[in-house]
Amino acid sequence: MLDVRGLHAGYGEVQILRDVSLSVGTEEIVTLVGSNGAGKSTLLNTICGIIRPRSGSVHLDGTDITGLNSEAIVARGITQVPEGRRLFPQMSVRENLLMGAYLRRDRAAVQRDLGWIYELFPILKERQRQRAGSLSGGEQQMCAIGRGLMARPRVLILDELSLGLAPIMLDVLIEAVHKVHQEGTTIFLVEQDVATAFDLASTGYVLENGRIVLSGPTVDLKTNPHVKKAYLGL
Repeated sequence: MLDVRGLHAGYGEVQILRDVSLSVGTEEIVTLVGSNGAGKSTLLNTICGIIRPRSGSVHLDGTDITGLNSEAIVARGITQVPEGRRLFPQMSVRENLLMGAYLRRDRAAVQRDLGWIYELFPILKERQRQRAGSLSGGEQQMCAIGRGLMARPRVLILDELSLGLAPIMLDVLIEAVHKVHQEGTTIFLVEQDVATAFDLASTGYVLENGRIVLSGPTVDLKTNPHVKKAYLGL
């Protein structure tokens, strides 16, 4: 479904990504892991049209979407839940969720999807009139995921799902991600928490210094000596 081919990208004169290629199949959960500074955010910004690659391409269902702006990419079915949530803190939870549907014109379906988000995250229904900035970290992450889902994405990109969350809250979010996946949404999970990422995803890629250095089924990557030493502390 989503194919990245030979991507080179960076900022100004600084090159970050070097010949990055990866694939996310339809209805898969695929993860990209790596430490801070590895180039994960640069890759997502390139896929989502925030920065333009120097070379290489991004394809969605065989169609080249390289260089399209962010709005066009969202319209084609790729939505990112950004690191740090980036909610509109002074707006209500409901208003934040509806911002995810800003490109949609099917108002009745938008309201149905809003109801589904409230079923997925019941606390958001309770807090729907509350300012998003006053939510706990876990509740804000729920709101950010809900906002992303309101765009009805075919590919949902989750950037650092686990960041700053208590284990009990992370478990709630992981269960929600599984439910979203079961509904047919393809998920691309970008994570620093390698153990969590490998438990969620079936296929993984390891990014180091702007290059993919390992890839394969996560059950195999878990036992890879380099992964165990560098990322799992074993």
